[in-house]
Amino acid sequence: MILVCDVGNSETTLGVYEGDALRAHWRIMTDVPRTADEFGLLLRQILIDDGVNPTHITGASIASVVPGVTAPLVTACRAWLHDKPVVLVDGSSRLPITLDVEEPLTVGADRIANTLAASQLFHRDTIVVDLGTATTFDCITGDGVFIGGVIAPGVLMMLDALSRRTAKLPATELALPKHVIGRRTEENIRSGVIYGAADAIDGLVRRIKNEWPRPAAPMVIGTGGLSETFQPLCRELEQVDPYLTLRGLQLAFALLSPSEVVRS
Repeated sequence: MILVCDVGNSETTLGVYEGDALRAHWRIMTDVPRTADEFGLLLRQILIDDGVNPTHITGASIASVVPGVTAPLVTACRAWLHDKPVVLVDGSSRLPITLDVEEPLTVGADRIANTLAASQLFHRDTIVVDLGTATTFDCITGDGVFIGGVIAPGVLMMLDALSRRTAKLPATELALPKHVIGRRTEENIRSGVIYGAADAIDGLVRRIKNEWPRPAAPMVIGTGGLSETFQPLCRELEQVDPYLTLRGLQLAFALLSPSEVVRS
Protein backbone atom coordinates (compact mmCIF):
# COMPACT_ATOMS: atom_id res chain seq x y z
CA MET A 1 0.00 0.00 0.00
CA ILE A 2 1.15 3.54 -0.72
CA LEU A 3 0.15 6.87 0.77
CA VAL A 4 -0.74 9.67 -1.65
CA CYS A 5 -0.95 13.35 -0.61
CA ASP A 6 -2.40 16.15 -2.73
CA VAL A 7 -1.64 19.43 -0.93
CA GLY A 8 -3.98 22.16 -2.16
CA ASN A 9 -4.25 25.74 -0.99
CA SER A 10 -7.34 25.09 1.17
CA GLU A 11 -7.42 21.34 1.74
CA THR A 12 -4.99 18.45 1.61
CA THR A 13 -6.45 15.25 0.22
CA LEU A 14 -4.90 12.02 1.47
CA GLY A 15 -5.41 8.50 0.21
CA VAL A 16 -4.12 4.96 0.49
CA TYR A 17 -3.83 2.82 -2.62
CA GLU A 18 -3.65 -0.94 -2.53
CA GLY A 19 -2.62 -1.76 -6.08
CA ASP A 20 -4.91 0.32 -8.32
CA ALA A 21 -7.69 0.48 -5.74
CA LEU A 22 -8.21 3.54 -3.54
CA ARG A 23 -8.76 1.84 -0.20
CA ALA A 24 -9.33 4.94 1.94
CA HIS A 25 -9.24 8.73 1.62
CA TRP A 26 -9.42 11.78 3.88
CA ARG A 27 -9.36 15.58 3.71
CA ILE A 28 -7.57 17.84 6.21
CA MET A 29 -7.18 21.61 6.29
CA THR A 30 -3.98 22.87 4.67
CA ASP A 31 -3.71 26.25 6.39
CA VAL A 32 -3.19 24.79 9.88
CA PRO A 33 0.55 25.19 10.65
CA ARG A 34 2.12 21.81 11.39
CA THR A 35 5.65 20.67 12.10
CA ALA A 36 7.09 17.51 10.60
CA ASP A 37 6.52 15.74 13.93
CA GLU A 38 2.88 16.82 13.97
CA PHE A 39 2.39 15.62 10.39
CA GLY A 40 3.88 12.26 11.31
CA LEU A 41 1.58 11.83 14.30
CA LEU A 42 -1.46 13.00 12.32
CA LEU A 43 -0.85 10.67 9.38
CA ARG A 44 -0.30 7.64 11.58
CA GLN A 45 -3.43 8.36 13.64
CA ILE A 46 -5.59 8.87 10.54
CA LEU A 47 -4.47 5.52 9.17
CA ILE A 48 -5.00 3.69 12.46
CA ASP A 49 -8.47 5.20 12.97
CA ASP A 50 -9.49 3.89 9.53
CA GLY A 51 -8.12 0.41 10.17
CA VAL A 52 -4.97 0.79 8.06
CA ASN A 53 -1.77 -0.52 9.67
CA PRO A 54 0.88 2.21 9.19
CA THR A 55 3.62 -0.43 8.95
CA HIS A 56 1.97 -1.76 5.78
CA ILE A 57 2.61 1.53 3.92
CA THR A 58 5.45 0.89 1.47
CA GLY A 59 5.95 4.43 0.15
CA ALA A 60 4.45 7.87 -0.41
CA SER A 61 3.70 10.07 -3.41
CA ILE A 62 3.22 13.80 -2.83
CA ALA A 63 2.02 16.73 -4.94
CA SER A 64 2.01 20.14 -3.32
CA VAL A 65 1.22 23.68 -4.45
CA VAL A 66 1.96 25.07 -0.97
CA PRO A 67 5.75 25.33 -0.43
CA GLY A 68 5.37 25.95 3.30
CA VAL A 69 3.69 22.57 3.71
CA THR A 70 5.86 20.60 1.29
CA ALA A 71 9.01 20.47 3.41
CA PRO A 72 7.50 19.34 6.74
CA LEU A 73 5.25 16.81 4.98
CA VAL A 74 8.16 15.29 3.03
CA THR A 75 10.29 15.26 6.19
CA ALA A 76 7.51 13.52 8.12
CA CYS A 77 7.11 10.85 5.44
CA ARG A 78 10.85 10.27 5.19
CA ALA A 79 11.20 9.93 8.97
CA TRP A 80 8.19 7.66 9.26
CA LEU A 81 8.90 5.44 6.25
CA HIS A 82 12.67 5.22 6.87
CA ASP A 83 14.26 3.66 3.76
CA LYS A 84 10.96 3.31 1.85
CA PRO A 85 10.54 5.55 -1.22
CA VAL A 86 8.96 9.01 -1.04
CA VAL A 87 8.14 10.61 -4.40
CA LEU A 88 7.63 14.37 -4.84
CA VAL A 89 5.89 15.19 -8.12
CA ASP A 90 6.75 18.52 -9.80
CA GLY A 91 7.64 19.99 -13.17
CA SER A 92 11.05 18.32 -13.20
CA SER A 93 9.71 14.80 -12.64
CA ARG A 94 10.59 12.46 -15.51
CA LEU A 95 7.13 11.16 -16.26
CA PRO A 96 5.75 9.95 -19.63
CA ILE A 97 4.05 13.30 -20.24
CA THR A 98 5.12 16.55 -21.91
CA LEU A 99 4.47 20.00 -20.48
CA ASP A 100 4.18 21.92 -23.76
CA VAL A 101 3.86 25.39 -22.26
CA GLU A 102 6.16 28.41 -22.03
CA GLU A 103 7.16 27.84 -18.38
CA PRO A 104 6.84 24.10 -17.68
CA LEU A 105 8.50 24.27 -14.26
CA THR A 106 5.69 26.55 -13.01
CA VAL A 107 2.91 24.06 -13.81
CA GLY A 108 1.21 23.02 -10.57
CA ALA A 109 1.94 19.54 -9.26
CA ASP A 110 -1.78 18.74 -9.14
CA ARG A 111 -2.12 19.59 -12.84
CA ILE A 112 0.85 17.32 -13.60
CA ALA A 113 -0.85 14.49 -11.71
CA ASN A 114 -4.10 15.16 -13.59
CA THR A 115 -2.24 15.09 -16.91
CA LEU A 116 -0.62 11.77 -16.08
CA ALA A 117 -3.88 10.20 -14.90
CA ALA A 118 -5.92 11.41 -17.87
CA SER A 119 -3.36 10.27 -20.46
CA GLN A 120 -2.77 6.88 -18.84
CA LEU A 121 -6.42 6.07 -18.12
CA PHE A 122 -8.36 7.54 -21.06
CA HIS A 123 -5.89 7.57 -23.98
CA ARG A 124 -7.78 10.41 -25.67
CA ASP A 125 -7.80 14.18 -25.65
CA THR A 126 -9.21 15.39 -22.35
CA ILE A 127 -10.17 18.56 -20.52
CA VAL A 128 -9.86 18.04 -16.77
CA VAL A 129 -11.93 20.54 -14.77
CA ASP A 130 -10.53 20.55 -11.23
CA LEU A 131 -12.80 22.29 -8.72
CA GLY A 132 -10.54 23.29 -5.85
CA THR A 133 -9.52 26.61 -4.30
CA ALA A 134 -9.16 27.69 -7.92
CA THR A 135 -11.08 26.05 -10.75
CA THR A 136 -8.52 24.86 -13.28
CA PHE A 137 -9.08 23.56 -16.79
CA ASP A 138 -6.23 21.24 -17.84
CA CYS A 139 -5.96 20.63 -21.59
CA ILE A 140 -4.36 17.26 -22.27
CA THR A 141 -3.86 15.31 -25.50
CA GLY A 142 -4.32 11.58 -25.70
CA ASP A 143 -0.57 11.05 -25.96
CA GLY A 144 0.11 12.85 -22.68
CA VAL A 145 0.87 16.42 -23.73
CA PHE A 146 -0.29 19.21 -21.42
CA ILE A 147 -0.94 22.08 -23.86
CA GLY A 148 -2.07 24.66 -21.30
CA GLY A 149 -5.41 25.61 -19.85
CA VAL A 150 -7.35 28.09 -17.78
CA ILE A 151 -7.27 29.12 -14.10
CA ALA A 152 -10.41 30.74 -12.70
CA PRO A 153 -11.50 31.70 -9.16
CA GLY A 154 -12.83 28.75 -7.23
CA VAL A 155 -16.39 28.47 -6.00
CA LEU A 156 -15.54 28.85 -2.30
CA MET A 157 -13.20 31.73 -3.13
CA MET A 158 -16.06 33.60 -4.82
CA LEU A 159 -18.37 32.92 -1.89
CA ASP A 160 -15.76 34.17 0.57
CA ALA A 161 -14.92 37.26 -1.49
CA LEU A 162 -18.54 38.41 -1.55
CA SER A 163 -18.72 38.57 2.26
CA ARG A 164 -15.19 39.91 2.77
CA ARG A 165 -15.26 42.60 0.09
CA THR A 166 -18.73 43.98 0.75
CA ALA A 167 -20.10 45.88 3.74
CA LYS A 168 -23.45 44.17 4.28
CA LEU A 169 -23.50 40.83 2.45
CA PRO A 170 -23.37 38.01 5.00
CA ALA A 171 -21.12 34.95 5.04
CA THR A 172 -23.17 32.18 3.47
CA GLU A 173 -22.96 28.40 3.47
CA LEU A 174 -22.46 26.74 0.10
CA ALA A 175 -25.75 24.96 -0.55
CA LEU A 176 -27.66 24.37 -3.76
CA PRO A 177 -30.59 26.80 -3.97
CA LYS A 178 -34.00 25.49 -5.00
CA HIS A 179 -34.57 28.37 -7.40
CA VAL A 180 -32.37 30.70 -9.44
CA ILE A 181 -34.40 33.72 -8.30
CA GLY A 182 -33.68 34.02 -4.60
CA ARG A 183 -36.10 35.63 -2.16
CA ARG A 184 -33.60 36.09 0.66
CA THR A 185 -30.09 37.62 0.52
CA GLU A 186 -28.42 34.30 1.28
CA GLU A 187 -30.37 32.62 -1.53
CA ASN A 188 -29.34 35.41 -3.91
CA ILE A 189 -25.69 34.80 -3.06
CA ARG A 190 -25.90 31.02 -3.39
CA SER A 191 -27.67 31.29 -6.71
CA GLY A 192 -25.14 33.76 -8.09
CA VAL A 193 -22.13 31.77 -6.95
CA ILE A 194 -23.31 28.25 -7.77
CA TYR A 195 -25.21 28.81 -11.00
CA GLY A 196 -22.73 31.44 -12.07
CA ALA A 197 -19.84 29.02 -11.54
CA ALA A 198 -21.70 26.23 -13.36
CA ASP A 199 -22.37 28.42 -16.39
CA ALA A 200 -18.77 29.69 -16.31
CA ILE A 201 -17.52 26.08 -16.41
CA ASP A 202 -19.76 25.25 -19.36
CA GLY A 203 -18.85 28.47 -21.17
CA LEU A 204 -15.11 28.06 -20.72
CA VAL A 205 -15.23 24.42 -21.81
CA ARG A 206 -17.05 25.44 -25.00
CA ARG A 207 -14.46 28.15 -25.70
CA ILE A 208 -11.62 25.66 -25.10
CA LYS A 209 -13.26 23.18 -27.48
CA ASN A 210 -13.50 25.91 -30.13
CA GLU A 211 -9.71 26.43 -29.90
CA TRP A 212 -8.80 22.75 -29.61
CA PRO A 213 -5.85 22.07 -31.92
CA ARG A 214 -6.93 18.57 -32.97
CA PRO A 215 -9.97 17.47 -34.99
CA ALA A 216 -11.60 15.17 -32.43
CA ALA A 217 -13.50 16.85 -29.59
CA PRO A 218 -11.93 16.23 -26.17
CA MET A 219 -13.78 14.45 -23.41
CA VAL A 220 -14.47 16.50 -20.27
CA ILE A 221 -13.99 15.10 -16.78
CA GLY A 222 -14.52 16.85 -13.47
CA THR A 223 -12.43 16.25 -10.37
CA GLY A 224 -11.88 17.81 -6.96
CA GLY A 225 -14.00 18.12 -3.88
CA LEU A 226 -16.92 19.95 -5.53
CA SER A 227 -17.01 18.01 -8.79
CA GLU A 228 -19.90 15.75 -7.79
CA THR A 229 -21.91 18.78 -6.65
CA PHE A 230 -21.50 20.47 -10.02
CA GLN A 231 -21.93 17.47 -12.31
CA PRO A 232 -25.74 17.77 -12.53
CA LEU A 233 -25.44 21.53 -13.07
CA CYS A 234 -22.91 21.45 -15.91
CA ARG A 235 -23.89 20.12 -19.32
CA GLU A 236 -20.28 19.89 -20.45
CA LEU A 237 -19.08 17.59 -17.64
CA GLU A 238 -19.28 14.12 -19.18
CA GLN A 239 -18.06 12.25 -16.11
CA VAL A 240 -16.63 12.88 -12.66
CA ASP A 241 -13.79 11.29 -10.71
CA PRO A 242 -13.30 13.23 -7.45
CA TYR A 243 -9.94 11.51 -6.84
CA LEU A 244 -8.35 11.69 -10.30
CA THR A 245 -5.40 13.65 -8.88
CA LEU A 246 -4.74 10.94 -6.30
CA ARG A 247 -4.78 8.34 -9.06
CA GLY A 248 -2.18 10.40 -10.91
CA LEU A 249 0.02 10.34 -7.81
CA GLN A 250 -0.38 6.58 -7.53
CA LEU A 251 0.67 6.22 -11.18
CA ALA A 252 3.62 8.60 -10.68
CA PHE A 253 4.88 6.50 -7.78
CA ALA A 254 4.93 3.42 -10.01
CA LEU A 255 6.54 5.19 -12.97
CA LEU A 256 9.29 7.33 -11.45
CA SER A 257 12.77 5.86 -11.37
CA PRO A 258 14.62 5.21 -8.09
CA SER A 259 16.92 8.19 -8.77
CA GLU A 260 13.92 10.54 -8.45
CA VAL A 261 12.85 9.28 -5.05
CA VAL A 262 13.35 11.64 -2.10
CA ARG A 263 15.39 9.76 0.47
CA SER A 264 16.80 10.67 3.87
